[in-house]
Amino acid sequence: MLRITVTETLDGATLSLDGRLAGPWVVELSRCWTELVLVRRRHDVRVRLDEVTFIDETGKALLRRMHERGATLLAAGCMTRAIVDEIVGAAAGR
Repeated sequence: MLRITVTETLDGATLSLDGRLAGPWVVELSRCWTELVLVRRRHDVRVRLDEVTFIDETGKALLRRMHERGATLLAAGCMTRAIVDEIVGAAAGR
């Protein structure tokens, strides 16, 4: 299960994730992201991964696409920080 909370402020929007980013929840996050960027500039969106407990390969691929399209990925835990570092580092190496 994945809980997605959207918080909007004047300086942008934050998608806070809580749970497992895997299987059908990846599709749900993609849907939320798509709807959000239709009304906001993509670089005004942050994705908080602090409460994520697992990310499968499809979830990592979605986060990579979101980052490449301007989303800022934020993480606090060891696992999620490592995944964000991998995504951001791969993007910087291009």
